[in-house]
Amino acid sequence: MSLSFDSARLHNPYLRPEHEEWRTQLRRWLSREVEPFLNDWEEAGQIPASLWAKAAEIGVLQLGYPEQYGGISAGIDQWHMNIVSEEFTRAGSAGGLVSNLLIHGIGLPPVLNYGSDAIKQLVVPPVLAGEKRISLGITEPSGGSDVANITTTAVRDGDHYIVNGSKTFISGAMNADWVSTAVRTGGEGGKGVSMLLIPTDLPGVGRTPLDRKQGWCCADTGSLYFDNVRVPVGNLLGEEGKGFWVIMTNFNPERLSLAVTMEAAARACLEDAVTWAQQRKTFGKRLADHQVIRHKIASMKQRINATQTYLQYLTQAYIEGRCDPGDLAMAKVQASETMEFCAREASQILGGASYLRGNRVERFYREVRVNAIGGGSEEIMRDLAARQYGL
Repeated sequence: MSLSFDSARLHNPYLRPEHEEWRTQLRRWLSREVEPFLNDWEEAGQIPASLWAKAAEIGVLQLGYPEQYGGISAGIDQWHMNIVSEEFTRAGSAGGLVSNLLIHGIGLPPVLNYGSDAIKQLVVPPVLAGEKRISLGITEPSGGSDVANITTTAVRDGDHYIVNGSKTFISGAMNADWVSTAVRTGGEGGKGVSMLLIPTDLPGVGRTPLDRKQGWCCADTGSLYFDNVRVPVGNLLGEEGKGFWVIMTNFNPERLSLAVTMEAAARACLEDAVTWAQQRKTFGKRLADHQVIRHKIASMKQRINATQTYLQYLTQAYIEGRCDPGDLAMAKVQASETMEFCAREASQILGGASYLRGNRVERFYREVRVNAIGGGSEEIMRDLAARQYGL
């Protein structure tokens, strides 16, 4: 049996028939609505606005959210979410498409979990319907992972907060209607951080695109600027001074999604490398008949197997509420190193063909760094794990 994207997926005892039915439905939709156009979207630097409504039609936007707000939650678990990450990656985008189309996956939970009933009713239904968009504003020009020391301020003034500062590398920034934003309402450190939902149509909100990126070219990425923006106190998400906890609870599902995406990208690289090695001939025989190439492929599969096994364990642990954040941090590092290794080896096997735009290996090679850095860099993840383990 040839090593394809599907055959290289280890047996997962936790998947039920309905999981595979969802995979089939989603793959069919992606093959029709995404794959034929992805290269053009990458070159254009954006995806069409019509894709949100199309994604809502098949339930991608609503997956895992409460039905009272228009979501689809009955029978849905983290395995369904993992399949979304896998299949979008298989379609040719290792996070770029998801970081735009599905960015509400990190922007909406702070509203859903900590917002007032009025805010939830205002924001959640139109976002899930694909009519409005929401992003998450954490990273600042002065630093990304140092969340406890953000500098954007929100000063109480009667029934409003006056917000000043800026955010950068914000996915979905240019077209977001709201941004769940980390602000400083108190003193130094994490205890002075709060979360505030900021409508982007308020006076004083500015934004500029970041469109000269190494990868995730079709993603909407930008910087946000707040100049004396008056935000209603009712837009506070959670309690004042408790924003650091809101942010931390948001990181674990994001990191799991990134790890699943990177494993899927590694598997796609393996598939393309094997297909090429079986077809390409050099020195009178297939590339696949050269020992050095066979060893490369075996090494890729070895790392993919290890990463898949790790993710199977952690996903089930996440579902059961026993997932150690340190282990999840290590899984993200494991996945990023696996993706980087497989993208490099696949590029070596494809040779010049991998240097031309329009193929998954070339694109995934460029998308390694954003996956390895975004959601917590490898260095931050190792340090987090060490602290979780009590070192």
